[in-house]
Amino acid sequence: MHREILRLSIPNIITNITVPLLGLVDLAMMGHLGNPVFIGAIALGSTIFNIIYSGFAFLRMGTSGFTAQAFGARQKEEISLILYRSLSVGLVLALLLLLLQYPIQWLAFQILGGSPEVTVLAREYFFIRILAAPATLALYALFGWFLGLQNAKIPMLLAIAINLVNITLNFVFIFGFGMKSDGVALASVLAQYSGLLLAVILLFSKYKGYIKKLRLAVVFQIEALKKFFAVNADIFIRTLLLLLVLAFFTSKSAEMGDDILAVNSLLFQFFFIFSYFADGFAFAGEALAGKAKGAGDGKLLRETVKHLFHWGWGAAVVFLLLFMLGFNPVLHVLTNNKQLVLLAQAYKYWVILLPLTSFAAFIWDGIYIGVTASKAMRNSMIIAAFLLFLPAYYLSLPLIGGHSLWLALHFFMISRGVLMWWLRKKAVYFD
Repeated sequence: MHREILRLSIPNIITNITVPLLGLVDLAMMGHLGNPVFIGAIALGSTIFNIIYSGFAFLRMGTSGFTAQAFGARQKEEISLILYRSLSVGLVLALLLLLLQYPIQWLAFQILGGSPEVTVLAREYFFIRILAAPATLALYALFGWFLGLQNAKIPMLLAIAINLVNITLNFVFIFGFGMKSDGVALASVLAQYSGLLLAVILLFSKYKGYIKKLRLAVVFQIEALKKFFAVNADIFIRTLLLLLVLAFFTSKSAEMGDDILAVNSLLFQFFFIFSYFADGFAFAGEALAGKAKGAGDGKLLRETVKHLFHWGWGAAVVFLLLFMLGFNPVLHVLTNNKQLVLLAQAYKYWVILLPLTSFAAFIWDGIYIGVTASKAMRNSMIIAAFLLFLPAYYLSLPLIGGHSLWLALHFFMISRGVLMWWLRKKAVYFD
């Protein structure tokens, strides 16, 4: 079991780490063009797509859970059907994005704002990068499908290949052809389609047996689609609430002043760093818990959960120690502003404790997705967001000021872990 967890989690951790690295390269290239307008355009445009694609992350999660269960049950035709359904849903969503791109960008820029110069370039970036929607959402479906088949190496190879192509094309378009933020957008589009092409090649080379000629009536069977959309709708609501909590954190930080916003944005990078590693074990949980449920092996499922939490606890303790020892060095890498570094010291222990208070929520998320216990996961998120996060913030704000956001975040993460633990017997276990 330990070997299985590591076999799945390590490639997923590597996959997760490639995402922020690409963003850093994009910003660094714009930062060397000498005009901050280009950085602002990339920042605004990327934010829009991060929100859109985070909202559609249910496509990967739902596909992973359903596929893992079918794999555990050795239902070969069902595995094929899940692939076709997921790709079809991804294509429909992508077409909707393309059809609605003008109202989407209008609404996004109304909310985000930005100077006229930045907005012009950000819009140009948006209209180029939106062309990648079919490839991006198809890759979501394929990533989830591969992971459900207990294969984390192909998603890792795809993520590395996509980012290498993206970075290479960035250099070519920006320093070779003299393009600016539009070059970054075009590089992203071509990289996504390159990744999709590679994914299809790997699909046919390794999983050709699952590519079958199936009747449309079977693929789009009403009851199966109802179940597929019900689970994915629950995951969508859960993801949307998570995004709203994070947006609330940023918004309230901004209301407290530019210094607090800057400090909280810097300190949140520690949380993101830990989340990349914790999500690796969560993804392993999706694959292994789903496989155990599909096989109808309740004992294996319990063993899977127990071992995942051993690794979760271990990762939390290691990161607590790393954050304790590396807090100041990492902070100095992130900023050379002495005032911000000094202000950040007041929030140091909130950051250090985050691995301990948040790891359970990450692990349970993976397990719940794997067994497709989406309603319980959705309900725990609703309770944590509205009955714990918001009251914790508003009740503590008059007493501890800026610390109230961090207190609320800890309440939010702890409550999610506790609620999913409390619901586990009914939602997860079946013996």
